[in-house]
Amino acid sequence: MTAWVEVTGLNAPATVQDGGRPGHMHHGVPPGGAWVPELLAASNRAVGNTSNAAAVEAHGRLELRALGRDVRVSVDGAPAQVLADGATLTVPAPTRYAVRYVAVDGALAVPEVLGGRGTLWVARLGGWEGRPLRTGDRLPIGAPGTPQEPSDADLQRLAEALDPAAPLRVLLGPDTARFGDAAVAVLLGSTFTVSPASDRVGQRLDGPPVPHGDEGAGTSRPMVRGAVQITLSGAPIVLGPDHPTTGGYPLIAALIRADWGRLGARRPGAPVRFQAVSLEEARDAWRTHPHGP
Repeated sequence: MTAWVEVTGLNAPATVQDGGRPGHMHHGVPPGGAWVPELLAASNRAVGNTSNAAAVEAHGRLELRALGRDVRVSVDGAPAQVLADGATLTVPAPTRYAVRYVAVDGALAVPEVLGGRGTLWVARLGGWEGRPLRTGDRLPIGAPGTPQEPSDADLQRLAEALDPAAPLRVLLGPDTARFGDAAVAVLLGSTFTVSPASDRVGQRLDGPPVPHGDEGAGTSRPMVRGAVQITLSGAPIVLGPDHPTTGGYPLIAALIRADWGRLGARRPGAPVRFQAVSLEEARDAWRTHPHGP
């Protein structure tokens, strides 16, 4: 039997997102993926999907209707609830984190493009017709799996991974020498805030300018998610999942993999402090991370 979830209402952008489509940077296609991978994975596990399956990433209030069968739904990794065939679920706007994730059992069976199902809006591909969702969209869903009830320990690890008061850990470099000690001191010794002028391409941080003498004339080279660029005005921008594949701004640091979601989860105005760590510390953080290997 064919089944869908229908978007019956929304008041802010929402897109289909999954674990991303790595391996296409050489074609100019960024990896994409969930802004907060931990919430995507937790929501999918709660309804019996693989952790990287396609779900809805919502920035505001969302209403969904089940069509074709009863559907199990998890929001932000909470225990699954059953949405009866024909019934409507209202998901409130996010309050704790910047976005919410709504996973359904069987996952969103939108077409796969370049190995992924997530929306890459900057390239108008993937997801549902390569665009944000609209009222009236009907998204096909796959066959249901076996839900996994999250344990208290699972929920605690998730909360710790996204702790809004914790510092964001970075590896300094590769262009630290182009900044000098004063710039590093500002980056590591200041409190910034997430700017409202942030999106999936990059999160701009408001705060004291990070000094440097570079004029942005560096050789263009591949970029990665988490790279901390410093603009000519001294404002840090931390590249997100839909980041440009190349860039020339100098990179003072890179956010470690375990803290991607910790930053992505922070709402505009939330404080951000950076802490330098070693490569081994970064690897250890990923080994113990709830979304890690």
